[in-house]
Amino acid sequence: MFDAPHSRLLCDILKHAKETPDKIALVDGDQRVSYRQLVERIESAAAYLNSQGISRGDYIMLMAQKEPTFVYLYLAAHLHGIINVVVDAASPQERIEYIFDLTKPVAVFGNSSNIKSARSFDDINLDKCKAKTSALPLLKEDDVADVMFTTGTTGESKGVCLTHSNIAGSASNTNGFIGTTADDIEALALPLSHSFGLGRLRCVFMAGATLVLVSNFANLKSLFTVIENEHVTGFGMVPAAWQYIKRFSGKRIGRFADQLRYIEIGSAALPVEDKRLLMELFPHTRLCMHYGLTEASRAMFCEFHTNADNLETVGRPSSALVEVSVFDEDGNPVTDGNDGEICVRGNMVTKSYFLSQDNDDAFYGDWLRTGDWGHHDANGNFYLTGRKKELINVGGEKVSPVTIEKAIISLGVPDCACIGVPDPNGVLGEVPKAFMVKGNTPIDLDEIKRGLMRLLPPHEIPAMWEWVDSIPRTSSGKIQRLKLK
Repeated sequence: MFDAPHSRLLCDILKHAKETPDKIALVDGDQRVSYRQLVERIESAAAYLNSQGISRGDYIMLMAQKEPTFVYLYLAAHLHGIINVVVDAASPQERIEYIFDLTKPVAVFGNSSNIKSARSFDDINLDKCKAKTSALPLLKEDDVADVMFTTGTTGESKGVCLTHSNIAGSASNTNGFIGTTADDIEALALPLSHSFGLGRLRCVFMAGATLVLVSNFANLKSLFTVIENEHVTGFGMVPAAWQYIKRFSGKRIGRFADQLRYIEIGSAALPVEDKRLLMELFPHTRLCMHYGLTEASRAMFCEFHTNADNLETVGRPSSALVEVSVFDEDGNPVTDGNDGEICVRGNMVTKSYFLSQDNDDAFYGDWLRTGDWGHHDANGNFYLTGRKKELINVGGEKVSPVTIEKAIISLGVPDCACIGVPDPNGVLGEVPKAFMVKGNTPIDLDEIKRGLMRLLPPHEIPAMWEWVDSIPRTSSGKIQRLKLK
């Protein structure tokens, strides 16, 4: 078996293969892969990559798909110091071509209609590849393992360089907070092309637990069948998936309350009323919502039952190895209750972006600037106000679109989004504009304006309004404000 001291993730997988070789690591339909078999297939995948002339320092593009071959190639690349560029196969052609041209991968694996040279996972036969006995390249924990690209909802997508130490640190912090153990069986319905889903895979394997691949959340009957038949004890979901579950199944998922030990939630905001509903449905389940970003995965956590009296907070640092602070625009810490930019440092924080120019103004020393605006209280709890780039400058007053959106939704509007637009009177610089989904709500615009006069100061009340059919969002539920005009 291999030795990979540079990768705690691989070391833990190897440890499980030695101590519990027959324990099931991965389930895909009827296929069950033990930890011993997982190690063997990682070695076969590494031999396959070598047979293709791919070696340490090369970039490969993996079109993320929820199937075992993707998992084997992803981990095999870590073994040999090959750098994974993980991409959503369903991304627009322009995005895939941008990432391809930027990273210049020596090979592309997975189904892609955008890149003719891509090799389908179905065409890769790892059974024919035998692991070589030659020594592995000398690698270090701070070598880059993966390049993940941000969603770019508020600007151009950036390539985030994550080291072996970064991805292991994030998984370790997460497992420590959530409490995932080798006894757990996790259903993974999240996409593997994003930090959340790929992070759950790493968490499960580092804990020595069992990962059950599920296509997505769309087929709830199939998901519930998997949870029941596989005796699933945990899963992760984004708020958009929860809204889908709630809409099409009501409270039926609550029948698994005594079975599920944990649920991790993240990637976008979740209304307080939904947090309370989850607490009602799962009174004994650890309901853990993370705050983080691709550059600093799982920086903070909030467990709903523990914080039942303060569900507005995004939580506290995920472990003793993570620090979070709030800085003003000159890079100085601010006092309790004052808004500023949330900054993070710790074992899971990237040290660099792929393009050197993206590092400009990205850090205050070793503190990563998240671009999120917020504050902390005297007890060390942190609160989000909004994205710094999304703040609306109304006559010098910084206005958070999130604050306006929450107020409008509280009046009965199903969904809305706010952006800053030039003041048509040329006085204030910017003014808020609200895009609202009417749905079946009987409320009219005059009622909304009157209601906001009770909830917001005058400069935060939108000066412009527009009814729309829907709010553009990413797959994880984040508002795509750049698509609003």
